Amino acid sequence: MRAVCGFCDYFVIMNGTSNTHVRAIAEAVREELRKEKIKPLSDIPSQDESGWIVLDYSGVVAHVFNKPVREFYALERLWADAKRVRASAARRAAAA
Repeated sequence: MRAVCGFCDYFVIMNGTSNTHVRAIAEAVREELRKEKIKPLSDIPSQDESGWIVLDYSGVVAHVFNKPVREFYALERLWADAKRVRASAARRAAAA
């Protein structure tokens, strides 16, 4: 993302099947990163029913969508000039 925007290195885009699922995914990401002592710049909004939760970790911004909301906003198309990296490739690079 750094080549097309100045505010982060990566977007992580994922989706759930319901707003409850979206919240559970976001909370699981937050909890796993908390175990590594990595804290987001903001908290997950309580009672959010938008179907889109953003977890901002400065260099990495994670977007967790309800599937129809993800399709509507289509961040992959909006930021099409950014290089795509599959999560498995990113994990291999980080482990090296």
